[in-house]
Amino acid sequence: MRALLQRVSEAQVRVDGAVIGQCGPGLMILVCAMRGDTEADAEALAAKISKCRIFHDDAGKMNRSVLDIGGSALVVSQFTLSADTSRGNRPGFSTAAAPEEGKRHYEHFAVALRDLGVPVETGQFGADMKVSLINDGPVTIWMEV
Repeated sequence: MRALLQRVSEAQVRVDGAVIGQCGPGLMILVCAMRGDTEADAEALAAKISKCRIFHDDAGKMNRSVLDIGGSALVVSQFTLSADTSRGNRPGFSTAAAPEEGKRHYEHFAVALRDLGVPVETGQFGADMKVSLINDGPVTIWMEV
């Protein structure tokens, strides 16, 4: 699985003009299940993200996790993280998991992160979503398992 984490002051996702998910200080997480991923991969990625120390401590160093700061997460599926740009000008997405499998792993990831103690809201898998956020820092981290 792949994820793009953004440390945010706030984030929200809208579908058809209605806010369906949001978070305050914490993480905006774009997630992509890859072909061959397992539920164990989703759990490993959730564990890694929950412990990732990208929030400031009292000395101003990035030394705290989303759990440490009592933050929350907005998790949004994004199959385009599988983009292969090695040939031509049009990205290929053939390495992404099939939609049914991708949805299952995306939902499992969100539950796993919630089970680790991070309050989680989500987007809507497969929907045309409008995502807005205020990136804090900016801090943006790429992760894979």
